[in-house]
Amino acid sequence: MIIGTAGHIDHGKTLLVKALTGVDTDRLKEEKARGITIDLGFAYAPLPDGSVLGFVDVPGHERLVRNMLAGATGIDHVLLVVAADDGPMPQTREHLAIVELLGLDQGVVALSKCDLVAPARLASAEAEVRALLAGSRLAAAPIVPVSSVTGQGLAELQAHLQRAGAAAPATRRQGQFRLAVDRAFTLAGIGTVVTGTAVAGRVAIGDKLSVSPRGLSVRVRGIHAQNRQAAEGLAGQRLALALAGVDKADLRRGDWIVAEALHAPTQRLDVRLRVLAGEARPLAHWTPVHLHLGAEDVGARVVVLEGEAITPGRDARAQLHLERPIGALRGDRFILRDQSALRTLGGGAVIDPFPPESRRRRDRRLAALAALELATPAEALAASLALDPPNGVDAHRFATMWNLPPADWQTVLAAVPHRVVADGARELLFSPAQIDRYAAAVVGQLGAHHSRKPDSPGLTQEQLQRAIRDKPAGGVFVSLLQQLVRAGTLARKGPNLSLAGHTVALQGLEKQLWERIKPWLDEGATHPPRFSEMLLRDRSLRRDQVLRLMERLQRMGEIHPVGAEYFIRTKDLLTLATQAWELAQADPNKRLNVKELRERSGISRHLSVPLVEYFDQIGLTRRDEVGRHFRRDPRQVFAG
Repeated sequence: MIIGTAGHIDHGKTLLVKALTGVDTDRLKEEKARGITIDLGFAYAPLPDGSVLGFVDVPGHERLVRNMLAGATGIDHVLLVVAADDGPMPQTREHLAIVELLGLDQGVVALSKCDLVAPARLASAEAEVRALLAGSRLAAAPIVPVSSVTGQGLAELQAHLQRAGAAAPATRRQGQFRLAVDRAFTLAGIGTVVTGTAVAGRVAIGDKLSVSPRGLSVRVRGIHAQNRQAAEGLAGQRLALALAGVDKADLRRGDWIVAEALHAPTQRLDVRLRVLAGEARPLAHWTPVHLHLGAEDVGARVVVLEGEAITPGRDARAQLHLERPIGALRGDRFILRDQSALRTLGGGAVIDPFPPESRRRRDRRLAALAALELATPAEALAASLALDPPNGVDAHRFATMWNLPPADWQTVLAAVPHRVVADGARELLFSPAQIDRYAAAVVGQLGAHHSRKPDSPGLTQEQLQRAIRDKPAGGVFVSLLQQLVRAGTLARKGPNLSLAGHTVALQGLEKQLWERIKPWLDEGATHPPRFSEMLLRDRSLRRDQVLRLMERLQRMGEIHPVGAEYFIRTKDLLTLATQAWELAQADPNKRLNVKELRERSGISRHLSVPLVEYFDQIGLTRRDEVGRHFRRDPRQVFAG
């Protein structure tokens, strides 16, 4: 268990920790000279059962609250120290407010310096503390009068802390490994060392981890857990990690040491933010603040998502825009201080560490945040899918924000009905009902088209996208169509999609005419004869009949009209388009050079120019001031 001190300057926090552990946590020369705690101090107390209590001693001066906050990450139990002669003071109240905002509800109050006051004053001080705690998370915390000089109350306080340590859950923090770095230094013979509190998971010697947000790769060479050499470290322990692959200069307070899968820097956070009741005015939109999360301290701006400002004593959803990327996950607690870092404004918890920048105040987005605020990942995923998000739920991002190891993620997926649609390397999750509705819209649109135009081979992907209003966006729709093809619901021929079983066949005179012309096109392949040459080969051919046939064959996906003089079979056009694609991919600027295409394919200039213009016309390529670039792989357009 990790115990964190809190309280006003000169109320005896450091002396009390020394009395409990025998360790003077003031380690800096300046701390000795001035007699105050400036930075974080650490001490440990072994228990009879072999476990160890860890103490984080924090500064009490108002100008050192940022250092106090760096040590608050991962605290399990609060040791609030209040001097009996002074009673509650400004930093007593501020530290208690911070404890509230961090969601800490386990603690004890040490009423220090009780040897300096009369019994009446001691009783009065205890009453003041109890009044201060009323309504807070620590309202039921015991108050123990102590003296670090005479030893009064120390045995009772130690007994309380031992009972709390024994009752603390062994693994309250599941997930993959995360440690908030509060110190980094070099030790002779060991190398680079970082210390901090592990807030999730476990780590073992030899593990490969990441330094986030910069993404540096490191390997664990050694571990001290709760000030003892160990083979592994667990969540809820103070750890010192000896790291290979990184220099001290590359590390700083505020970094995270995390499992490689959790390296996901972010510069925006959607949060639930509470403004302290003692603030004089509401927290307005775009207010500059200092964000403290983990051991990090970074400038930010507050974007109010509900209303125009957040009233003191109230909470609301907001988005924080950060000056630079940090590491953060859902549920991380944070504190906001004013721009000058002189007072605490409020704090709360991260809802979504990877939010969109636009449409953040829309009802749909606020409903998505409400879903993510539910208690368990299974509940949150089910509620998110029920909203029918047009882009689905990104599986990797969802598992990362909840810090779900692969086995836990599979358990969540097994509990929540869903369908998976691939979008490149991403897996997007949808509710079965949503996918069924999308599929029904596609089938209905194609069925209506077949009824209107039975001789048509179907619709292109672009035509379907324009015709269907209720559909997922972009590449997700393409992936859905591919799934329907693989499932046998749809069929693809050339660029066209149709319902499976839909056939288009030539009849009568058109069939006979095609049997006369088809061998010429097959023989020419990627070098087809000109239309005028075909009419000269057989004087009985009528120009208007052949053009009507070609229009029908084009609708069937059999041929493509290239310019005014050429008709090319789909399979041959795919060959030419693939050659052009390969040339463009080999070009440093991904540009298609028409001269190189002629040399590669052997086609004439009369064909090459209308060919690339046809590529532009059907959306396969796009020409800009730099040149002609492919918009997609031709195999996605022409392959059956």
